[in-house]
Amino acid sequence: MKAVMYGAGNIGRGFIGMLFSASGYEVTFIDVAEKLIDALNREKTYPVRIVSNEGFEDIDVERICAVNGNNTEAAAQAIAEADIMATAVGVNILKYIVPNLAAGIRRRIQAGGSPLNIIICENLIDADKLLAKLIRAELSEPEQHWFDKNIGLVEASIGRMVPVQTEEMKAGNPLRICAEQYDFLPVDKAAFKGEMPDIKNMVPYEPFDFYIKRKLYVHNMGHAICAYLGLYTHKDYIYEAIDDINIQSIVQNAMLESAMALTHKYRMPTEDLVKHFQNLLYRFTNKALKDTCKRVGADPKRKLSPTDRLIGASQLCLEGNISPVFISIGTAAAICEYIRENNLPQSTEQAEKVLESISALKKDHPIYTYVLPVYNRFLSGVSIREIRQFAEGLREKEQKAVI
Repeated sequence: MKAVMYGAGNIGRGFIGMLFSASGYEVTFIDVAEKLIDALNREKTYPVRIVSNEGFEDIDVERICAVNGNNTEAAAQAIAEADIMATAVGVNILKYIVPNLAAGIRRRIQAGGSPLNIIICENLIDADKLLAKLIRAELSEPEQHWFDKNIGLVEASIGRMVPVQTEEMKAGNPLRICAEQYDFLPVDKAAFKGEMPDIKNMVPYEPFDFYIKRKLYVHNMGHAICAYLGLYTHKDYIYEAIDDINIQSIVQNAMLESAMALTHKYRMPTEDLVKHFQNLLYRFTNKALKDTCKRVGADPKRKLSPTDRLIGASQLCLEGNISPVFISIGTAAAICEYIRENNLPQSTEQAEKVLESISALKKDHPIYTYVLPVYNRFLSGVSIREIRQFAEGLREKEQKAVI
């Protein structure tokens, strides 16, 4: 059995490629990093180190090889021969791999190949629809018909945390990947074409929209708030940020807001969602991961976009008549970081421009009334403790108004 893993980075090697290998597949990685490709082909194996505050365990991933994505011929052939495939290249890179995907599908059609399922491991809502649109644009009309019938674009919820790999983590082996223990892979059961593959720890689920929203609006949202508040308080690592009782309280309350909104929309048990985010809060304390606030908070523009983790979670709350008080703290902190990164003046007017141009919110939108007062407190340099107290006071005031 053959698997193709498009993207040999942290998630590609540290999670999905590892699961493919453990499930009995020969794994071909496609990437454009030449030194990495050469090393994978030379060694035919690489180690994954599972790290925790209690220690670590090394696991060797074997029966692997790699192909250069700049070699369309080789990449297309690997895709044409695959029994299962996945992508983990990053949202902004997806469009660049489409020509190779189309070429591989075309070659598969010509060879009379069987259906192929592509597990999409990207943090993007409706990633399957975007990828389908991009691929179909590269195919002829008859090829599009075959594509619609035989290619399953399967969304996945990537929960495993794999940080940027430092030289210390590599421990003398440039191929080593350090990751946390969590290794479950929820996927969209309804999206598969043909026979569903047997992959270790894969959890097919239907309807899958709940899992996508849970990952983005609980895990990613909480992680991002932790990162931005860590940056505001000059902390380097996520575990340092979550160790601050005020940051921990804000993150926990923001996750609770999202959990309540998800319960309202999907009628899922609140207790299960609470257990989920309590587990996440514990996982954020993993010192051995050395996950940085800078990495988790990277690309604030995308994280502030209309349906992403901060604004999207707030919108979901408002739909369920839940006030996104604590989520808005993270939104305000993300706006601060975006303005700082772009060397713009920190001001209320600039924050309004961000909400209008990036988050696509009209100026009378209720999210402004939650975010701007917090942003102004960041602007004046108040402590996280004072911001937490302000949010608690606002929530208490709103609850009394309801009563």
